[in-house]
Amino acid sequence: MSRLWTALAFVALLIVSGAARAEERWLTLPEPAPMPKAEESGYAPVNGIQMYYAVYGKGDPVLLIHGGLGHADIWSSQVAELAKTHKVIVADSRGHGRSTRTEEPYGYDLMASDYLALLDHLKIDKTALVGWSDGGIIGIDIAMKHPERLTRLFAQAANVTTDGVDPGVLTNKTFAAYIERSGRDYKKLSKTPDQYDAFVAQISKMWETQPNWSKEQVAKITTPTAIVAGDHDEAIKREHTDYMAKTIPGAKEIILPNASHFAMLQAPDEYTKAVVDFIDQK
Repeated sequence: MSRLWTALAFVALLIVSGAARAEERWLTLPEPAPMPKAEESGYAPVNGIQMYYAVYGKGDPVLLIHGGLGHADIWSSQVAELAKTHKVIVADSRGHGRSTRTEEPYGYDLMASDYLALLDHLKIDKTALVGWSDGGIIGIDIAMKHPERLTRLFAQAANVTTDGVDPGVLTNKTFAAYIERSGRDYKKLSKTPDQYDAFVAQISKMWETQPNWSKEQVAKITTPTAIVAGDHDEAIKREHTDYMAKTIPGAKEIILPNASHFAMLQAPDEYTKAVVDFIDQK
């Protein structure tokens, strides 16, 4: 009998430890699912670059902007669901994924102008915007300077000053895995597959000093905004997320449980529900 109890205790321990590991999804970096088939895709000539884009579904438009070093395919789970009720636009930011870059220094104003030019190319006057990390910062830039182009802004894992970034991200294993994966993806997707290091060096110069918006600038945002973070975000300090939510008038703060900077991959269903609940709010 004692052997039976020992065996049962061992099985119970495995179940409990397995459940604990399952709860730690914020430590994982799942691969995105394959992208659905686009209704339209191509390259838009904007600001001296060729900007890759794809369009899915019909309805009120929503633009999804990926984070630094990434590409549009990170949004596959969100696109599949949102395209049922919306016209979904994704793109690769300048130098990222399939889009080209120039020698012009990176800046969030420049990247925001790329996306506004893409919307002009697609004849979209106004859209909801979902941005992750650098994409969220680009969204905030547009909300501050071109609010007439946005209906709502869902900004996840963004910051408005450089001191909002947690320095611990430099030694974080999940982030290291993301950077390595991004390098592999770059070699597969880019028109300059051997220039990943040069690309990273170029965009890193922007990250050293940007964004750097004052409280007064951020407080002028009038676009209905959600400031969003995983409760285990490795890169953005929680107090900075709280500061942004308090500073932007009427902003809603959304904290995604058991998720990190990469919440759209770790908790795709919950992430998409949060997006839909916010952008479709009447």
